[in-house]
Amino acid sequence: MVKIYTRKGDDGTTGLWYGGRVPKSDPRPEAYGAVDEAASALGLARAACGDDDRELYDDILRMQNELFIAGAELATAPEAAGRLQPGVSKVTQEMVDELEHVIDRYMDRVDLPPKFVIPGGSELSARLDVARTAVRRAERRVVDLKLAGQLPDETVLNYLNRASDAVYAMARYADEPDPELFKGRG
Repeated sequence: MVKIYTRKGDDGTTGLWYGGRVPKSDPRPEAYGAVDEAASALGLARAACGDDDRELYDDILRMQNELFIAGAELATAPEAAGRLQPGVSKVTQEMVDELEHVIDRYMDRVDLPPKFVIPGGSELSARLDVARTAVRRAERRVVDLKLAGQLPDETVLNYLNRASDAVYAMARYADEPDPELFKGRG
């Protein structure tokens, strides 16, 4: 049997990739923890995809994998950032650019009402809206790292910003076209 507990965190600290320990309440574990929550929330959305939602399923799964890359980058102490591999443990500009294509691809097929959209037009869109808010929380935690001077490269912050926009676009695409459900607030 594989044991998943190490007891190293019993003192309230956690290890960083390539060495070092910080309190579990440190802004760095808060940031990568929020990214982990976002990936899990996207998993709930992906689980709600039906047979007709293969495009959404594939885009969500790709984003989940990319969030693991973001998490690896954020779980690394700034002094070890040079050891990260682009696209493997470090977010790249190409990943940000691809999200912009995803956003445009979905928004080209959606007529947004000139109002705030109330989540819940469909189960899938509601789950995507929950995931979007989780990605936004992760983005705020990364901003905390930036303000503390602990973010060596802002590409991960740009990625999270686009990721939340992409999830919003996916949610609007997944919404029911019924005007009553899509009405929103004025």
